[in-house]
Amino acid sequence: MIYLDNAATTRPKPPVVGQAILAALEGFGNSGRGAHDEALTAARTVYDAREKLAVLFGCDRPERVCFAQNSTEALNAAITGLFGPGDHVISTDREHNSVLRPLYRLRAQGGEVDFVPADRQGQIDYANFEKLLRPNTKGVVCTHASNLTGDVTDLVRVGDFCRAHALVFVLDASQTAGVLPIDMAAQGIGVVCFTGHKSLYGPQGTGGLCVGADVELRPFKVGGTGVQSFSETQPMEYPTRMEAGTLNGHGIAGLNAALDWLNEAGMDRVRAHDCSLARRFYGNVKQLPGVTVYGDFSAEIRAPIVTLNLGQRDSAMVSDELEHRFHIATRPGAHCAPRLHSALGTEEQGAVRFSFGYFNTEAETDEATAAVKTLAEEL
Repeated sequence: MIYLDNAATTRPKPPVVGQAILAALEGFGNSGRGAHDEALTAARTVYDAREKLAVLFGCDRPERVCFAQNSTEALNAAITGLFGPGDHVISTDREHNSVLRPLYRLRAQGGEVDFVPADRQGQIDYANFEKLLRPNTKGVVCTHASNLTGDVTDLVRVGDFCRAHALVFVLDASQTAGVLPIDMAAQGIGVVCFTGHKSLYGPQGTGGLCVGADVELRPFKVGGTGVQSFSETQPMEYPTRMEAGTLNGHGIAGLNAALDWLNEAGMDRVRAHDCSLARRFYGNVKQLPGVTVYGDFSAEIRAPIVTLNLGQRDSAMVSDELEHRFHIATRPGAHCAPRLHSALGTEEQGAVRFSFGYFNTEAETDEATAAVKTLAEEL
């Protein structure tokens, strides 16, 4: 199988990830739930991962790195913890449902939401952020890179807009954590929401949010923390404020090992490899008869994603043929990005996404090109 669905989850993981999970399963106690060696071993590993993530994202302090199951939980925690009835939030048409549905819920609860529109090519006009500004605007929530097209948001421009108007900038880094540089202070980001199982090459069930020094969140959930047990309310110290219940210590151990691997491999090297394969594939398929490719490939920086359609063929049928005839794994359908599909005009057809990772090769990329060429010629 040629696996080109890395935007959903990277596969395979570096061997050290599984080794670290197994060691944790055999040796960890519960982090923060005792002072015996097994509990302390778990706690040290969790804190080690916090430190590495704080460095990766330019987060002010490691204790403001709060773990969650994935980006979806992190985004729910950030949006629910920051905004409420009467607040206005700006987002974009490029968003995943992990952003959209919490914002729609906020709107149903009395909040207000506006979206910077995307054009037929999926591009946004940054001037529209200013046009959508209201007296009650409290923040901006947007993706770093579209999971559908791979197009990247200019974080400096959005961050400068947020700083100019004292807004909280919440970033969905699901597709970019581990691929593109993120610096919370330099880019004016208040909260970074990330997942561990994509370009950080960690296990599923890991992720979190990095909270800026001047940002305060209401707890998303409350419960056991291992500290202040007689308090009727959730402790307000970070990370405990956002981490009720037992952490996924075994998964975090795997994520910690993945971060070590990523640091050793070099994020720039990983990005160069992934994007080189994506551009190689794009260059070979863009002019095939009947092939439509979505996204701006003139941009110097983008996520390693190429999404296309073959004529008017249903994307699920194309993806099925790629799997059954050519043993190539891709992602068809709506990609949990309904507003962007509407902008592209692909609501009914969907699209087929090819997403590249560090363990893919040029030979696999060329085999995928040949498969698309065959299907295009059969139209």
